[in-house]
Amino acid sequence: MIAVSSCLAGIECRYNGSHSLVAKIEELVAQSKAVLICPELLGGFSTPRDSAEIAGGTGEDVLVGKAKVIERSGKDVTELYIKGAYKALNIVQEINAQYVVLKENSPSCGSNMIYSGEFSNTKKAGKGVTAALFKKEGIKFISEEQFLNTNLV
Repeated sequence: MIAVSSCLAGIECRYNGSHSLVAKIEELVAQSKAVLICPELLGGFSTPRDSAEIAGGTGEDVLVGKAKVIERSGKDVTELYIKGAYKALNIVQEINAQYVVLKENSPSCGSNMIYSGEFSNTKKAGKGVTAALFKKEGIKFISEEQFLNTNLV
């Protein structure tokens, strides 16, 4: 069993109410080979919501209190991102997932790249809050791009 970011299976849970469908992932969910997780919804957000970026660092920095997740409006939503990351971790551990496929660039799920924190549409190397927690806890994860370029599952 694997876990996947819900938006990758076509669930309209992204900040703007859209999804990021990956047909191969949608098929795995339909075959009951993948469980959906959306750390942002698990943390208490609704859809749609204001876009957010990590300001002052990366997901690892958020987890140790050195950076914050800020909405475009300026609202600090760090605690909701941390709450959602831990709830996602609990699900992944409960199903004993072999690995997780996460949505790249997300402040929650970015596994290699996240937005800069300046709302300038620029990206930087780094992990989102959930990806950073998964790394800390030894959970294997990959981005949707990496998933499409592998023979996993």
